[in-house]
Amino acid sequence: MAAILLDLDGVLHVSGEPIPGAPEAVAELRARGHRLRFVTNNTTRSRATLAAELRERGVELDDSELQTTAAAAARALAGKRVFALMMAALVEDLEGIELVGEGAEAVLLGGADETEETGRVFTYMNLARAFAELELGAELYCLHKNRWWQTSRGPLLDSGAFVAGLEYAADVEATVLGKPSPAYFEAALAALDAEPGLTWMVGDDLDTDIGGAQRFGLKTVLVRTGKFRPDALERSTVVPDAVISSIAFLPDWLEGHH
Repeated sequence: MAAILLDLDGVLHVSGEPIPGAPEAVAELRARGHRLRFVTNNTTRSRATLAAELRERGVELDDSELQTTAAAAARALAGKRVFALMMAALVEDLEGIELVGEGAEAVLLGGADETEETGRVFTYMNLARAFAELELGAELYCLHKNRWWQTSRGPLLDSGAFVAGLEYAADVEATVLGKPSPAYFEAALAALDAEPGLTWMVGDDLDTDIGGAQRFGLKTVLVRTGKFRPDALERSTVVPDAVISSIAFLPDWLEGHH
């Protein structure tokens, strides 16, 4: 039986609307004995909220099976003074971090949201404050560096653009705490007690999901939902081990290829 890492946005749902057959596919993977871990770069809701929303959409999972970037940040920045630009809902997952308005040891950027809260978080004045902290010696971290994500309204700009802007202005390089960082995949495999070469990553993002997983030695399946674009796949130097129509087809595909 395989160990499987499942992305959320674009694989199980888009803007909260379940991908057809996704809950049934997850149930079937469990029934066939596969070990699952849900891995996400979502930075708009707490882990408990994300897990509860998935259960409401018919996907059965325990909170402990869901790995978030906020949890990675809590481990990486424990005990530090942090100036954070992120959605308020994530604060409960940042246990052990001291959030400050100045005198920070680290600047941490979260992700954008589909709501007006994004406009309040990533204002010019907040980004200028973050820049000032970097100039004073703070290190730059981000929960992810995604350029955009797929919503029911179409593609939306993500916070990777703001991360890149701060990198450019302060002449620094951000440490990415979520996918595609090796530390994030390492934590996921440790939770499953799995070997990279015997683990599948299932995602819709060629760079973050597929490329990041391949660099860590995982096998990969790209789904044709969410962020998937045929032209991007044709141009990309990242070649997934398989491309399937959606997660609904994953259990039977694995049966024939595992």
